[in-house]
Amino acid sequence: MTSGTSGTGSTETSGSGDIARTLELLWDTGRRPSRGPKPALTLDRIVEAAVQLADAEGLEGLSMRRVAAELGTGTMSLYRYVPGKSELLDLMLDRVQRPSENPADPGDGGWRAALEALARSTLALYRRHPWLLQVNQSRPILGPSALDGMEKVLSLIRPMGLSDPELVSAIIMIDGYVVGAARSQLYEQEAERRTGLTDAEFWQAQVPMLEKAMASGRYPVMASLSEDAFGTDFDHFEFGLQRILDGLEVLVTSRGA
Repeated sequence: MTSGTSGTGSTETSGSGDIARTLELLWDTGRRPSRGPKPALTLDRIVEAAVQLADAEGLEGLSMRRVAAELGTGTMSLYRYVPGKSELLDLMLDRVQRPSENPADPGDGGWRAALEALARSTLALYRRHPWLLQVNQSRPILGPSALDGMEKVLSLIRPMGLSDPELVSAIIMIDGYVVGAARSQLYEQEAERRTGLTDAEFWQAQVPMLEKAMASGRYPVMASLSEDAFGTDFDHFEFGLQRILDGLEVLVTSRGA
């Protein structure tokens, strides 16, 4: 499950619509819409169109009217399938967590491989759908895709031997780390788009002043750093992920002993 809380642009909140109706739609237990002038229109098509629109324009561009336009139908036709934008957003959140959308194959490497796969697949999910970082998911509506994903991960990490709250906390820890990394990457892309400067050009513009500052003797530790200390070749995401997993491994080993 994802838990991004902010990103660029406005922030939406999951679970802010009609909870009962949203659950009916997610689990397909409610009433079905009557036939209308667009019999080919389905809830799945509506949700897919909304996801594609958000991918292209962010949540700022998402509205029932825009989704209807993408589908070539009238706005009122959509309301026969979904009550409004808030409920649609919850359907979108579950939609992008489908296994086909968010595969995570941990192989047979045990709990550590499972959490690694979770981290990498979640980062890939945020890259495909940056608008997820604009959604406060502190109160998610749990649909089948979200629960399927949680069930799979929990079944793989249960051999860690931790308590149930600790297992859930391990997932939250990984997710929180990934959200931070994804947000940083998104901010870098947004900064380049808004300023027209690449990351390299931005830092190059500061080099003359920074060289003077380092030569002043005021920052001896920073001046002593190697040239590649802030280089782009170092994989900060992978380094941080492995250190988190190392810490969990210490805990798992101590519990086993």
